[in-house]
This record gives sequence, structure tokens and C-alpha cells, in this order.
Amino acid sequence: MTASLEPNIQPDLIETLNTVSDPEIPVLTVLDLGVIREAVEQEGKVLIKLTPTYSGCPAMDVISDDLKAAFAKKGKSVEVSLVLSPAWTTDWMSEEGMQKMEAYGIAPPLEATADKDALLGNSKLVKCTQCGSTNTRLVSQFGSTACKALFQCEDCGEPFDYFKCLK
Repeated sequence: MTASLEPNIQPDLIETLNTVSDPEIPVLTVLDLGVIREAVEQEGKVLIKLTPTYSGCPAMDVISDDLKAAFAKKGKSVEVSLVLSPAWTTDWMSEEGMQKMEAYGIAPPLEATADKDALLGNSKLVKCTQCGSTNTRLVSQFGSTACKALFQCEDCGEPFDYFKCLK
């Protein structure tokens, strides 16, 4: 994560935050994804600032409801607000989250310049999540969701999603 943009999260809220998953990639928690920018408890209420992975991401409503439900189980009320600036970046994802994503079958984001080369078909950099080969090709700029692209491995023939780099 970018040092100047570290989230402000009270340590005693982390355990509950780690119970809330991304509905589109359920192996990732909201902390793995880096969408929680602030979580603090003030005057008996948990205040959470949530940054969408991209403008209009449909998962944000579900995540907001899931956060409220998770803290309600602890007897706490929650106020969630969306924060659009600064925009979310894949730099905010945890290293553990990237590993979980790959194990789940989604290739994690590359660095920005490598991502551009891969998405334009200029380089074979995206690693197949099944066999590990980089002999892969872009099938579609959009995969199962707008934040992913669809690739296929030329060696094992398997299709797989690639999570696009956002900077």
C-alpha cells in the first residue's frame, strides 16, 4: 500500500472487518481488497469509509449491507459512506489478498505498464492460474465483471479471469 494513503482502521475493528468478503471474489475480505479507508468507533457507532474499486461498482451496496450486518452481530451500529477520492488503486490490495485471488483462479494485477502491454496484446505476461504458463492470450477486455479481463492459456487451453491493474 502507498504509505501516505494508509487506511485509518482501529485495531479492535479488524477482526469483524475480516469477516466481510467481496461478493464478487468471496475469498477476499474487504481488508484484502483495500476498499476500507477508515473504520473508527465514535460515540457507540462504527464509522466506515469505503472506496469502490471503480465508479459504479455494484458490489458496494452489498458490501455496505454486509458490514452493517457483521457489526450488528456485535451489537454495534454502523454508518458507511462512500469515498471516491482518492480513487481506489490495486496498490491498496494486500499481498495476502493477491495470493488468495490467484489460488481462487483469478490472475492478480500486474504493474501498470505491464498491465497495459498485456491488455493490448503486446506481451505475454499474464500467468495462467491453472498451469502457471505465461503463454496466454487476451480473449476479451472484459471478463466476468468489468474489473477483470478474460484470458486463455495457449498451453493448457483453460480460460481464466485477470484482475486489471488500476492506478
